[in-house]
Amino acid sequence: MSETLSQLWTDIQRVLNYPIKLGESQLTLSSLIKLLVLLALVLIAARYLRRLLRRRVLARTHLEPDLQFAISRFAGYCFIMVGFFIVLKVIGLDLSSLAVIAGAIGIGIGFGLQSVVGNLVSGLIILAERPIAIGHRIEVGGVAGQVTKINLRSTTVVTNDNITIIVPNSDFITHAVTNWSHGDPKVRLRLPVGVAYGTDVEELQRVLLEVASENPATLKEPAPGVRFLGFGDSSLDFELAVWTIEMAHKPTRFRSELYFAIERKLRENNIEIPFPQRDLHLRSGKIVLEPRTGGRLEAGLQPD
Repeated sequence: MSETLSQLWTDIQRVLNYPIKLGESQLTLSSLIKLLVLLALVLIAARYLRRLLRRRVLARTHLEPDLQFAISRFAGYCFIMVGFFIVLKVIGLDLSSLAVIAGAIGIGIGFGLQSVVGNLVSGLIILAERPIAIGHRIEVGGVAGQVTKINLRSTTVVTNDNITIIVPNSDFITHAVTNWSHGDPKVRLRLPVGVAYGTDVEELQRVLLEVASENPATLKEPAPGVRFLGFGDSSLDFELAVWTIEMAHKPTRFRSELYFAIERKLRENNIEIPFPQRDLHLRSGKIVLEPRTGGRLEAGLQPD
């Protein structure tokens, strides 16, 4: 029995010490396992370092939360790079011998991962210039919601329906971004309103301003206003402009509340919202139906 165990242990050692040639360096299976364990420990330590730096050090400063998050992320990435380099040295891997292989692999990866690299560079630009930050309400590429996390490759946006959307960072660099929270949160909302021809425009102006004043989310200063946009095909076109800070929090609900109030006020004051209409003028004459080929009838207008 002891001889069997001894032979088994000898076989295991032979497998663990089997040389693996890598460039000018030589690794064994045991050193490769040690390498993987040390790399995993570096990743765990980097995560703990980020959390410790953010909660114990940066939390005591006067920096904004999004900047604290960016600094902790950058410090974590630097720690991982240095940790990987030290681990490779400890294992005894000659990095200089891998330069040619790494260069060839890097070129192949560069062609295959252009979009990934672009997102990484865009992430660094976002963290440096800070056009968006955690907690901002943004709209980009048809996606609207609140920014909850900014990573190097992508940004997490949560919509009002509590749907999490992962947006590539390159979209924030190559597309126009609407940031409702950047700078002054006070913005002006314009609501188009069309009424029937013959409506008392002074009465309409009073009603629309009354709607604006009754909504607690509209600001008194700057004051709301009503503008006459022009004469439409079927309606007189007006615009109610109100200032608010709700566009950064609940834009759809705020717009809906105003439209509900406008419809109710127009109905109470007998102000008509017209349907699209066309006037058809017929000159005097009579309509004659004449048979055509195929058994179909064709209408024609003949003068008296």
